[in-house]
Amino acid sequence: MYRVKKRLEISAAHRLNLDYESKCTNIHGHNWIIYVYLQSETLDQNGMVYDFTHIKEEIMEKLDHKYLNDVLDVNPTAENIAKWICDQIGEKCYKVTVQESEGNIAEYEK
Repeated sequence: MYRVKKRLEISAAHRLNLDYESKCTNIHGHNWIIYVYLQSETLDQNGMVYDFTHIKEEIMEKLDHKYLNDVLDVNPTAENIAKWICDQIGEKCYKVTVQESEGNIAEYEK
C-alpha cells in the first residue's frame, strides 16, 4: 500500500449555526492547518498516488480566503470541513485532519 500526506494552510472565515449561545455564532476566521491522507495499492502512470499539486489546487482554490458558509452545504464545523475535503478529493483519500487553532483538531476517517 502506498500512502501520501499533504499539509495545507488556509485562511478562511465562518460562523457556526449552533443551538446554544456561543461566540462562534459570530463571523470569525482561522488560519486552518489541514492534513490530507491518501492511499492506493497501485501508482498512476506518473508513479504517484495523487499529485500533491492537484490536492493543493482542489482545496486551496475552494477554501482559501473564502467564507466557508458559502462553500460548504453543511454547518462549517472543523469536523464537517474534514469530511467535505475528504469527499472532494475522492476515493483515494482516507483521512483528513483539520486544525482550527492550537488545541482544536478534528479528524475524519473513512
